[in-house]
Amino acid sequence: MIFLESLEKAVEQLRVGMATAETSFDDLYRDGVIQRFEYTMDLAWKILRRVLLQSFDVQESDLRSKKDIFREAARVSLIDDAERWIAHYEARNQTSHDYNQDKADRVFQQAKLFLRDVQHLLEVLHRVP
Repeated sequence: MIFLESLEKAVEQLRVGMATAETSFDDLYRDGVIQRFEYTMDLAWKILRRVLLQSFDVQESDLRSKKDIFREAARVSLIDDAERWIAHYEARNQTSHDYNQDKADRVFQQAKLFLRDVQHLLEVLHRVP
């Protein structure tokens, strides 16, 4: 059985943070959304991996990288577009290496796209036996 409560809470925090940042935008709100994006992405790929292994009989040897996880998840229709999820993950990693204003703005924009995709993922995961 896959427990989704932690991902549901993270997605809700990201949604609320995004809504607040959209109406009261400043660096502090943007940075908070980026942090919420980072940990929500981490929860999402870990749950995807677990679901693939437990519910879709994917072999662990087939999931050596995050790209493998996203491609397998798309293959079994857990997500719509593996390349978009790979872009989300790459954006997630950008702010962990170094920080600058332009990069933070780009990651914030990617977090908006990710929110839609991770909400859809939750809907799909609720239907997985």
